[in-house]
Amino acid sequence: MKSGQAWRPGMKDTQPVPRQRNHIRKPTWIIILVSLVCVFLVCAYVYPPQNSPACYVFSSNGCKALQKWHPPSPARELTDDEIASRVVIRDILNMPPVVSRRPKIAFLFLTPGPLPFEKLWDKFFQGHEDRFTVYVHASKDKPVHFSRYFINREIRSDKVEWGKISMVDAERRLLANALKDPFNQHFVLLSDSCIPLRDFDFVYNYLMYTNVSFIDCFEDPGVHGSGRYSEHMLPEVEKKIFRKGSQWFTMKRQHAIIVMADSLYYTKFRDYCRPGMEKGRNCYSDEHYLPTFFHMLDPSGISNWSVTHVDWSEGKWHPRSYRAQDISFELMRNITSVTESVHVTSEEVKRTRLTPCIWKGRRRVCYLFGRKFLPETLDILLQLFPKYTSI
Repeated sequence: MKSGQAWRPGMKDTQPVPRQRNHIRKPTWIIILVSLVCVFLVCAYVYPPQNSPACYVFSSNGCKALQKWHPPSPARELTDDEIASRVVIRDILNMPPVVSRRPKIAFLFLTPGPLPFEKLWDKFFQGHEDRFTVYVHASKDKPVHFSRYFINREIRSDKVEWGKISMVDAERRLLANALKDPFNQHFVLLSDSCIPLRDFDFVYNYLMYTNVSFIDCFEDPGVHGSGRYSEHMLPEVEKKIFRKGSQWFTMKRQHAIIVMADSLYYTKFRDYCRPGMEKGRNCYSDEHYLPTFFHMLDPSGISNWSVTHVDWSEGKWHPRSYRAQDISFELMRNITSVTESVHVTSEEVKRTRLTPCIWKGRRRVCYLFGRKFLPETLDILLQLFPKYTSI
């Protein structure tokens, strides 16, 4: 329409309408894509893929945040034996600890014969006669003792074979004898190659003023962990709760009592966790029975690390043995300064897990005892004992 010309009904506007350019058209394909993603997210939220890495794509809490939308899996029905066992164990754990006028630590020595570090232990015990007791299980030869603390402290012993249930039997035999003394409130299992890393007061306070047992326990998905599990242990022992750990424990009295009260789970490990149980697989009860037992029945009552140091860095069947030339103040200082426990899995690609040693809510040193020290190290350890135990 020309300028100044009035517009009348019926007249056509002859001004050309500008064409829309392609780049300002609605991006239909993007809208469709976003819509599909939204539908996927809604479905994933309402119907989450359980036990899948997909659970963790959008939430650090994984599928746990969505479990309220689904009823929990029905719990397995316990057998009569399990019900009876767990009732007894629950009642023992719920009993208030006995307050003793003079609580003691029972030191349980599991040895084939003589104790090469008896003189070192004698120095450790001196002056604390009313706060400890000693028990010796000698499976081969009766020891000749040099320390008054060890004389006439042998219990009835039996043959012990490495890797077999007889090792657990010896541990239980030591616990049973130590439990006869009502003043024994904490129990420490030691071998003939063990030495004290701290002075007696430090050890006593560390063990007596915590409410946990220092029992090693971790999950090892590898061949020397879950790979040793046998389905013959079902239904009482499931593979998902099968655990591994060092046999060298310290244990509070309540836990020692439930170990003695247990027959159900002990029998499972006696019958189905042993060398040569299945072709190509060996299971060792002393490495699995107590870690699995306590992981099932009182997981919050154990530390998940052992206070006995051992060096597995050589990657062999047995830990490193310390010789006389290895012993120095620097070595002992390094061992007594460790504040993280180390667990290495036996998978094809091994994983190392470092866990801070927490004592009453505080990070503390991990180790009170050490092994495996050869007899030839005794003299130098006696010389260094006052120095490294006071670090």
